[in-house]
Amino acid sequence: MLYFCIEMKVLLDHINNPKDLRKLNLSQLPQLAKELRDFIIDIVATKEGHLGASLGVVELTIALHYLFDTPNDLLVWDVGHQAYGHKILTGRKTIFHTNRQFNGIAGFPSRNESKFDAFGVGHSSTSISAALGMAIAANLKGNTKKQHIAVIGDASIASGMAFEALNHAGVSKANLLIILNDNAIGIDPAVGALKEYLTRVKTDRKLAAQNNIIKALNFDYSGPIDGHNLPKLMQELTRLKNVKGPKFLHVITTKGKGLQKAEEDQVTYHAPGKFDKISGERLKKENNLFTKYQDVFGKTIVELAENNPKIVGITPAMLTGSSLKLLLEKFPKRTFDVGIAEQHAVTLAAGMATQDLVPFCAIYSTFLQRAYDQIIHDVALQKLPVIFCLDRAGLVGEDGATHHGVFDMAYLRTIPNLIIFAPRNEIELRNILYTAQLGLKNPIAIRYPRGYGNIIDWQLPFKKITIGTGIQLKKGKDIAVLSVGTIAKNVEEAIILSTKKEQIAHFDLRFVKPLDHKLLHTIFKNYKTIFTIEDGAIKGGFGSAILEFSAQHHYKNTIKILGIPDSFVTHGSVVALQKQIGLDAKSLATLFSYA
Repeated sequence: MLYFCIEMKVLLDHINNPKDLRKLNLSQLPQLAKELRDFIIDIVATKEGHLGASLGVVELTIALHYLFDTPNDLLVWDVGHQAYGHKILTGRKTIFHTNRQFNGIAGFPSRNESKFDAFGVGHSSTSISAALGMAIAANLKGNTKKQHIAVIGDASIASGMAFEALNHAGVSKANLLIILNDNAIGIDPAVGALKEYLTRVKTDRKLAAQNNIIKALNFDYSGPIDGHNLPKLMQELTRLKNVKGPKFLHVITTKGKGLQKAEEDQVTYHAPGKFDKISGERLKKENNLFTKYQDVFGKTIVELAENNPKIVGITPAMLTGSSLKLLLEKFPKRTFDVGIAEQHAVTLAAGMATQDLVPFCAIYSTFLQRAYDQIIHDVALQKLPVIFCLDRAGLVGEDGATHHGVFDMAYLRTIPNLIIFAPRNEIELRNILYTAQLGLKNPIAIRYPRGYGNIIDWQLPFKKITIGTGIQLKKGKDIAVLSVGTIAKNVEEAIILSTKKEQIAHFDLRFVKPLDHKLLHTIFKNYKTIFTIEDGAIKGGFGSAILEFSAQHHYKNTIKILGIPDSFVTHGSVVALQKQIGLDAKSLATLFSYA
């Protein structure tokens, strides 16, 4: 009996790619599923990462790589939170412990990393469009046997982009298989009418067979089936391999499957941090005396909403991450989670603003990129005072290039009528939120980082901030350092380390738009060398705005722009990434010393 147990525990040890997987007997696959789950749990327990989604699709992952000829058949994962098992089975098992770490493998599928990663992902709802494009390309090349599979979650498929792709795919005659991984939750519980429809389909076979919206779009629909029943999965996927044209398989899974705590608390265990791999209990972190910026936002908006009944909160599927859940708990009728629908969130906020409401639209910086036209056409053009609260601005760390919020200042700065503010600390964030709801005539974007601030007593009485004004933080001569946002802390530390600290003056411009022209004229007339520092892209960002000001007024000062270089920054801790690109205090101090 002991020999049997040892033998059965080493299946995964001998699998380095899908060819090895296909050598197993069907009867061995359930044991492999258990080993793969245990492997994911073992690594994520100590290295951290996204847990629940990958545990939920273990059987599906095995079935897909067993039956399809990957990487010749193309497999596209949506977002990629669910792709850990895929990475382990496709040659990255021995380095999986480096997942999301600096110089390690990425947390999401990446074309640069593996030929098995057919498409780079990180933002949701792209899989159907990408896989359809690949399938159409195969048709044009006369390759009708090539398979194209998109695995998408029930939260992602509710996005407008996914619906656009479904609408096209249904009339394309492309050899495309869409697998809906339906676990009724994204990061937060799924919302909306489609979610309610999918819930009914699970229990009403007649609805699934007859009144089916997927069938109405010309798909060969099958399901729903149990996504943890390997024999059933294998049977249905084998059938679908031989069906031509667009196909749709509805699979029901449990997010966090195999770890009781992850099944019970699916929101927390989406990305739980470090935990005990046996009990599932999260390991206690050292108490942090400071407050996360998103919690500063969440607590402040509740405080403001108590005194201003016009305030409403809107978020595209980021209630917990943005801390807008605090407003939901206090004012559920004034809080709106619209699902993964950034474009809709922005225009919904615009519509509310026309009716004299005060909409706070909380969106991660990297996701606001998806609603660029709506910001321009529906908000800024009409001067509607929507308050955009851009969480996760700047470098976000281990999620990497798809999630760094480094482009917002550059892509927003070109838009007329839009105010852009970057608070230096929690008090500044609190005060600009207060100022914004007093009755601005223009929309405003407020960008703040992921993680903790550095002020314990930040809940001070509100003070109104005058729009377009910067402040001087330190006096000096010869050298002026201009910063926006929380990178000011690195600047302050760098000045202390610099050999020229007495010569360096530090200014917090606060507003990227409108700039404080009065303060800038004073700076350019009194300082020979000017540094601009931002945690955003230097191409078109804050530093570019200062250069434009200088050129417009014919100043000849030496200007040095520091920020995110013109390249996509990899994944790793924020500290490691800042050091790599020269934005850490020590690197800045060296630059200041040689100025």
